[in-house]
Amino acid sequence: MRVVFLGTGGYHPNQRRHTAGVLLPEVGLLFDAGTGLFRLSERLERADLTIALTHAHLDHVCGLTYLLAPIHSGHIRRLRVLGTRRTLAAVREHLFAGSIFPVLPEGEWSAIDELAQIEPVPGVVLTHRPLPSHPGESVAYRLDWTEPPDRTPRALAYVTDTCVDGSYTEFVRGVDLLIHECYFPDDLQEWAARTGHSCTSTVARLAREAEVGELILTHIDPQRTGDDPIGLEVARAIFPRTRLAEDLMECIVGGTPTLPDDSPAVR
Repeated sequence: MRVVFLGTGGYHPNQRRHTAGVLLPEVGLLFDAGTGLFRLSERLERADLTIALTHAHLDHVCGLTYLLAPIHSGHIRRLRVLGTRRTLAAVREHLFAGSIFPVLPEGEWSAIDELAQIEPVPGVVLTHRPLPSHPGESVAYRLDWTEPPDRTPRALAYVTDTCVDGSYTEFVRGVDLLIHECYFPDDLQEWAARTGHSCTSTVARLAREAEVGELILTHIDPQRTGDDPIGLEVARAIFPRTRLAEDLMECIVGGTPTLPDDSPAVR
């Protein structure tokens, strides 16, 4: 299954990174809807789209206001937005307030609070668990499926806006791909704790303890625009199969990520 990173930064976009968005084109599933959502239409492979929101902070939801164009053009014919009741209420009442953006995209808005699992498409199971350490709280998602022809079980987890606290280690255990936020390098660990974010070593230790196949770090501090904003070798010393996400990077779950030719990381 392909994974496309539409946005890999946090808080606000910069010249290198837009804010949160991770697309699985074959499933029609998008994790979060930040400023990178403007890149969505040309990368969709199906007309039904499910958006799984982690929480209601603007860098994760502002792209919902960009949906009117792909809906109008027919790129999206069926829309489903998932999130906690609290998240969906905040989005509907504030982001789509009459004085801010008065047109709510037409679709199904489904609260996940009482749903143990969701099937975006048949045979693909999405589960979730709360992450209370971030202000406003967040949600971790896990996707499990089997791949033909040998029906190999596969799994990925998407975890952002949280401190690594041990509470969700079992939730992500054994996934082929863990996509996890890494807002700060280790020398700013105090700021990570204050703001409910993660830093390099703690995420790498989580990946090692949970025995994941590969770790991709995302949701990077937008003030850090260099090629290595989080100390990648620090992470790899703990968990060697660690990569740093870049905007428009693509990977195959269980395979090797590749970067587009015009990515700043390969210039």
